[in-house]
Formats: sequence, C-alpha cells, structure tokens
Amino acid sequence: MPSPDSSEQTNPQQPTSSPGSVSVEAGTLSVNGDWLLSHYRSLSSLASSMSSRDLIKLSINLSGLTRIDTAGASQLASLIGPERLLEAASADSELPRETSALIAAVCEAMKNQPEADRRSPSLVWSFVTGTGQKVESIFRLLWILVGFIGQTLGTLAWNLPRPWRWRMTPFVAAVHDTGLNALPIVALLTFLVGAVVAFLGATVLDDFGATIYTVNLVAFSFLREFGVLLAAILLAGRTASAFTAHIGAMKVNEELDAIRTLGLNPIELLVLPRVMAMMVSLPILTFVGMISGMVGGAMVCALVLDITPTQFMAIVERDIALQHFVVGIVKAPIFAFLIAVIGCLEGFKVAGSAQSVGEHTTSSVVQSIFMVILLDSIAALFFMEMGW
Repeated sequence: MPSPDSSEQTNPQQPTSSPGSVSVEAGTLSVNGDWLLSHYRSLSSLASSMSSRDLIKLSINLSGLTRIDTAGASQLASLIGPERLLEAASADSELPRETSALIAAVCEAMKNQPEADRRSPSLVWSFVTGTGQKVESIFRLLWILVGFIGQTLGTLAWNLPRPWRWRMTPFVAAVHDTGLNALPIVALLTFLVGAVVAFLGATVLDDFGATIYTVNLVAFSFLREFGVLLAAILLAGRTASAFTAHIGAMKVNEELDAIRTLGLNPIELLVLPRVMAMMVSLPILTFVGMISGMVGGAMVCALVLDITPTQFMAIVERDIALQHFVVGIVKAPIFAFLIAVIGCLEGFKVAGSAQSVGEHTTSSVVQSIFMVILLDSIAALFFMEMGW
C-alpha cells in the first residue's frame, strides 16, 4: 500500500484530502496540506496572491507537506521560486524520495523559464515596445522587398541575352490590361484634376492681377508632378492589387508548386512579363495624363479667363522648358517597376487562404501608393537642389 507521503501514487480524490496552504512564523515559511490537481484552483489563487519577492528572506519548511503532484509542484515553484524550492527539497531529509524527485523534476523544468511579471506594463513601456515592433516589421519588409528586387533584376539580366526565353504573349496581355484598359480612367481623372487646379489657381491669382500665370501653374504642375503621380497612384490601386490577387490565387490553388515541379521559374514566368508591361504602360499613361491635365486647364482658362487654346499653347511653348517634361517622364519607369514588384511580392506572400489573399491585396495597394509618394517627394527635393 503506498505511503501517504508518496505524491502521484496516491488517489487525489480521497475525501480526507485538504487543500495545500502556507504559513509564516518566526521567519519560516511552512508548506502544509495536499498540493494536488484536485485543488488547483485554490492553489493557483494562493500562488497569485503572494509574491516570491516577499518570501525571499524566509526559510522553507516542507515537513507539513503531505501529498504533491506535478500540478501542485508547479504552483509551489511559482510561489516560492524553482531554485529555492529545489534547495529546500534537497535539504529536507524527511521528505520521501519520490516527492523529492518529483519536486526536482518540476523545478528543473521551470528553472530556465523567465519569471512572469504580474504587473501591468506602463503606458510609456507599451508605447516604446509597440514602436520598436513596428520599426522592426518595416525593416523586415524592406529587407524582403530589396531581396525580391534583386532576384527580379537577376532573372531579367539572365533573360535579356536569350530572346527565345522571352514570353511575348503574357507581356502583350499585361500591356493591354495595365495600359490600354487603364487609359480612359487616367485621362478622365487627370482632365478633372487639371480643371480643378486651373480654377483654384485662377481664384488665387486673381487677387494679384496675375491670372495669366494660371497657364504656367497648370503646365508646370502636370509636366513635373501630377501627370506621373496620378497615373502611378491609379495603377497602384488598379494593377498592383490585380497582380497580388492573381498570384495569390495561384498560390492558394497550388499552381505555383506545380510550376516549380515542372522545372519552371515563377519569377520568369509570372513576374517579368508584368514588370516589363508596367514599365511600358506607365510612361504612356503619364504622357496621356499630362496632355489631359493641360486640356482640362485650358478648358477652364477658355471659359473663365478668356484665354484661348491658341494663347494657352503659345504661353506653354514660350515659358515651359522641355526639362520639366523630362523630369516628369523619367520617374514613370521607376514607379512602374516598384508598383509591379510590390504587387507580385505580396502575391507570393499569400499564406493559402482567401482571407490572406484579401489582406495582402490591401497591403500591396498601401505599400505601392506609399512608395510612389515617398520616391516622388525625394525626387522633387533632388531636382530642386540640382536646379532642374
């Protein structure tokens, strides 16, 4: 028949079982009663109500301990501390060998675990840790993006001297989708924005008697900034999301695994045609956006300011240098490359569910628009400092 002091060999459901307790007398912490799974709730409440920091100067007496199992040993170790409980169990020669072995095993398992801080974190600490986590995630995202850009450029450099590997059909289909189908919405949007800019410029410049400079304002803003920026933002919302959804759906359906099984490179098959198509389409859309924006401005000038289209074009030809057009058009291929790469990368990140497809589609749009505006701001500062 097992000894009443043996831990897990004794039935914890005996009616004489009394919940474990602790008492402090004369600088000694005495452990009493049964520390068993059947009393886990009361033992957990006892352990959470006392702090091991308050008991650090007390000596441990385990002579009143009757029975214990792994659940009770873990609660006792949480209360006293694994190292101190292990020392007390090793020093107490009256404890049964089975109880000492059980306590030693639990304490060794818990000794290397960090002690849980029961105090709620302060507002400053939460803000600092949250900021650090956000910054770390941004750097990780940039690191992955730079790696994917390098992989895309490497595949492109390997394919350029091998024309037989060029995939013209996906390229032409992507140009049709990203360029031709987006042409009406880009032209309409830039036309309306050009009209709004001309109207606002005329309203403000009228106070200074310089409404004639509305022509310069419209032409300068659309040739340098608005033409490429509006076209890039529209493609970021329209095309980058389509790239992510298409590649993400292929990953959900395990089509990417099938492509790799056939010995094909997904970067070469799916990414390069889209990237090259975007780099062809966006400069064309940028040019159309510049023309449409100036047409919208010319319409407002003709209706509100009595500046005829002939006079409008004469002022543009006289006052607006060709370098402003070059500054605007040269940014288009860079924006197109980033938008296409981000859209394809987010598609490859899809985890395998419809919810993941939606999350990464949203992420691709946000990242693309953010990168376009960020690079446009950096380019504007650079060209301003260079006097271009």
